[in-house]
Amino acid sequence: MNDRKAIPVLHSERPEPIPESRASASWLFALVLTGFLAACAAPSGSERSAPRTDSDQTEADRRAGVRMELAAGYFSRGQFNTALDEIKQALAVKPDMREALNLRALVYAAMGEAKLADDSFKRALVLYPNDADTLHNFAWLKCQQQRWAEADVFFNQALAQANYRAPARSLMARGVCEARSGRMAQAEQSLAKAFEYDPGSPAVAVNYAEVLYRNGQYQRAQFYIKRVNGQPEQSNAQSLWLALRIERRLGNTKTVDELGQLLRRGYPQSPELQALDSGRFDE
Repeated sequence: MNDRKAIPVLHSERPEPIPESRASASWLFALVLTGFLAACAAPSGSERSAPRTDSDQTEADRRAGVRMELAAGYFSRGQFNTALDEIKQALAVKPDMREALNLRALVYAAMGEAKLADDSFKRALVLYPNDADTLHNFAWLKCQQQRWAEADVFFNQALAQANYRAPARSLMARGVCEARSGRMAQAEQSLAKAFEYDPGSPAVAVNYAEVLYRNGQYQRAQFYIKRVNGQPEQSNAQSLWLALRIERRLGNTKTVDELGQLLRRGYPQSPELQALDSGRFDE
C-alpha cells in the first residue's frame, strides 16, 4: 500500500434520508448512509502518476499502510478512538500521508469535533492544495456546518481540478447542499449535471428526483425515481416513499396503493411506512 492510493470520502452511494427544515417546508433528502462512511474515490488528477509496485514501496509506506487499513476498519465499525490511535501511528511514520490526514478529519467529523476536523483538512490542503478528494470532503463538512458559501468554494475548487475522476460525486453533494440552503434552482442544475456524468448512480437519481419533486416537476421526478426502483438491488424504503409521493401528486391512486403495499411488505418498521400510515406525505 502506498500514500498515493484512493482516500476515504464522505459519501456513500447508498442513499438514506436526511431530515431538513427550511422556511415553511420540512422534507427529507436522500444522500448518506451514516453521515461519514468511508468510500473509496479514484485518485485526483494532481495525485495521479505511474502505478507503483511493491518494490517501489519503502518500509515506511508499508508500515503506514498497515496502520491505515486498521484505522479504516475501526472507523467503519464506529470505533473512532481506536481508529484515531491507528492514524496517529501512521502519521508518526509518514507525517505527510494524505490518506491519514483525510481519514483523521473524517473521524473527527463523525465524532462531532468540527474544529479538529477543520484543522486536519487544512493541514492536508497545505500539503496537497489541489487534491480534489480533500477539497470535496472539506466542502461537505462545511455543508454539514451550514457554512454554505465556504462549501461552494471548496466544491467548485474540487470540480476545477484537471482530470478529476469523480465529478458526479461532488456535483451531487453540491446539489444537496444547495437544496439544504434553499437554493432549489441551483440544486436542480447541479444534480442534472451529476446525472449526466453518472446516470447509473442511484444516489444521484434519488436526489435529482427529490429536487424535481420539490420543484413541482412531478413527471420528470417520476422518470428518475423509476430508474432506481426498477432495479430491486437499488431500491429501498426511501426511494419507494419518494415514488409514492410523486405518484400521489400525479393522481395515480392505483400506483400509490401498490407502492404502499411494497413498503408494508418490505419495510414494516420503517419511518416511511409510519409516515404513510399517518398521512404525513410532505414533512
